[in-house]
Amino acid sequence: MAKGRVTGIGGIFFKSNEPKKLTNWYKEHLGLVTDEYGSMFEFRHANNPEKKGYLQWSAFSIDTKYMEPSNQPFMINYRVENIEALVKQLKNEGVNVVDEIASYDYGKFVHIMDPEGNKIELWEPVDEGFGDYSKNTTK
Repeated sequence: MAKGRVTGIGGIFFKSNEPKKLTNWYKEHLGLVTDEYGSMFEFRHANNPEKKGYLQWSAFSIDTKYMEPSNQPFMINYRVENIEALVKQLKNEGVNVVDEIASYDYGKFVHIMDPEGNKIELWEPVDEGFGDYSKNTTK
């Protein structure tokens, strides 16, 4: 079985005192196309330009529990390949794997902690599940 690896950034998540207001500010002043989850950015894979990928940008409520057990006001989501092999490898290396792999229509997720207490989300995406965002990244 091939080793798992990070292939890029999948999302940027951060806490906000007023996430809806802040998201609207980004929409109004920076042209982000937003929905209830934030904004999605489409990109093309460098080694396969026909293949689309997505990065999620989201502001969360300041009191969200989603980033726990980290005390940081942010969390980075990394796109990965072969999440099962990667989780096995990380466990063997003594990395704190916070939860079990969860599967959804748009991919598989698991969370780990880095040595400084930052929660990291690992995502093996199913990019085809997002539809066409090519016209929706900015106004």
